[in-house]
Amino acid sequence: MPTSKVHRTRSVAHAATASKSTKASAKPTLLAGGNPQIAKADGDAPVQAYIAAMPGWKSDVGRRLDALIVRTVPGVRKAVKWNSPFYGVESQGWFLSFHCFTKYVKVAFFRGASLRPVPPGESKSKETRYLDIHEDDKLDEKQLATWIKQAASIPGWDGGSPRYGGIPL
Repeated sequence: MPTSKVHRTRSVAHAATASKSTKASAKPTLLAGGNPQIAKADGDAPVQAYIAAMPGWKSDVGRRLDALIVRTVPGVRKAVKWNSPFYGVESQGWFLSFHCFTKYVKVAFFRGASLRPVPPGESKSKETRYLDIHEDDKLDEKQLATWIKQAASIPGWDGGSPRYGGIPL
């Protein structure tokens, strides 16, 4: 019995919808060090997708960092760029991001050299400072909140604008 044109059209449409929903529900690819590959996008949803895809204990660190940032900086702007969550203040730029590595989560304070006390991790960039969080580290949330509040109050990184001596992206 021949298949009707309407039936074939519905079958093709159903297959396309099923394919899209399978892709949407698929787990993100983990890159080197277990860093989730999440498409660039603005807003909370891509940041939450990144955090949910962080492997093992790192996901808990991501949730704790995100919650602390949101509590400390009301109205914080969020995005995923270069497979990392970014946090910023509207019209001031990005002040913080984090990234998964094999044995730790690296928190980057883009103007970290201006923070007091200065975060411990040095960078090739004289302005950026890092905090590496390992699995068994006890997070000093009070110190982190202090750094986050300070970082959000000063002009952040705006994608390499010449205003900050960078190369525009």
